[in-house]
Amino acid sequence: MQTVNKQKAEVNPASAADFLPEDKLRELQLDRLEKIVLRSYERTVLYKKRMNGKGIHPGDLKSLDDIRHLPFTVKNDLRDTYPFGLFASPMSEIVRLHASSGTTGKPIVVAYTQEDLDVWTDSMVRTFAACGLHSGDIIQNAYGYGLFTGGLGAHYGAEKLGATVIPISGGNTDRQLMIMQDFGTTAFCSTPSYFTFMIERAAEMKIDIRKLHLRTGIFGAEPWTEEMRNHIEKASGIKAYDIYGLSEITGPGVGSECEKQDGLHIFEDYFYPEIIDPVTEKALPDGTEGELVLTTLCKQAMPMIRYRTRDITMIMPGKCKCGRNIRRIRKINRRSDDMLIIRGVNIFPSQIESAILAVEGILPHYQIVLTKEKGLDNIEVQVEITEKVFSDKVGAMEELQSKLVQALENVTSIRIGVRLVAHQTIKRSEGKAKRVIDLRNKN
Repeated sequence: MQTVNKQKAEVNPASAADFLPEDKLRELQLDRLEKIVLRSYERTVLYKKRMNGKGIHPGDLKSLDDIRHLPFTVKNDLRDTYPFGLFASPMSEIVRLHASSGTTGKPIVVAYTQEDLDVWTDSMVRTFAACGLHSGDIIQNAYGYGLFTGGLGAHYGAEKLGATVIPISGGNTDRQLMIMQDFGTTAFCSTPSYFTFMIERAAEMKIDIRKLHLRTGIFGAEPWTEEMRNHIEKASGIKAYDIYGLSEITGPGVGSECEKQDGLHIFEDYFYPEIIDPVTEKALPDGTEGELVLTTLCKQAMPMIRYRTRDITMIMPGKCKCGRNIRRIRKINRRSDDMLIIRGVNIFPSQIESAILAVEGILPHYQIVLTKEKGLDNIEVQVEITEKVFSDKVGAMEELQSKLVQALENVTSIRIGVRLVAHQTIKRSEGKAKRVIDLRNKN
């Protein structure tokens, strides 16, 4: 196996934009905002119609605070204008198209000029640098390649960083582990749920991940809790970093944790963040929880003006100890549209994950099953337990089940049914984990 020093070499410096003085950053943002709003107004029918409807002209922008007068963009706008209705560049300037999976109908299409790809690559270089990676690293990229933005976004950023990239894509876990061993992988990119499966599979194959060269995990594409991070780091010995992005904005690279693991820095010279009340749509101050809204400041092919992400977070007050001046958002572990309403109580999957992973003996594999009986919604959480606990005395399992029921009630305020299941009962995911199984409308 190739020998790679597990200690960090000289860190590739992040973009100077991360450390711009705040006044210079705001000047840059306003200049870019004015240009992108004008471009959107002149080249996109939807934005011109909406701005005219609100009596707003691009020339009315005099400060960054004026952004709150601009109309919002939502995901349905991309569906309604499928495939190319939101493009602000002619097809002759479009060098790449990506799209969502389209599991609920037509896919969402996003476009890039070469300048857009350069911006995306730069934001991913800054992502990897923030997580302590550099040109001496070997990065195994298990995000999916193809129409999904994750694979290629991470790939080009890692190459530009100067690292060695293994473009392995998702799936084939045994092969992933073999490559990780033989190639001396130092950083791994995937969803956090897939890496938990890899930890489990490695143990079955008698591979001790702690003895490999792997030191860093770059995890995104799905919400995950601090409890999940603690499990990953404890089980594998790596540092697990959260990254943030969405295809509608650019893909991965919108924001990233730094080595302090204290919030995600938004690369706000490219992506301007706001927090709004998801009901009233009013802007909220830093430190207040609400819905994240993003505006692309440089994207030429398909600008997004005040895009409602549905992700619930807040802009964290104060400056990060890493020295970056770009603002941070709190780690996102829920969305406004993933809320479950059970017997009049609002429940988020992230609450359930936090509760169950805090109980000893529980594996990080679970499903939330929704059913309906006599017109009432029911919720059951199916949780995998270790082989030792499953084969233990009945009384021990009953005690564990009771602890889980109580932990869930403490965070949700309702009594939730818990079913303990054996190891390997719940289907593993090689991409985004499917946590909620909704059977309420099934016959």
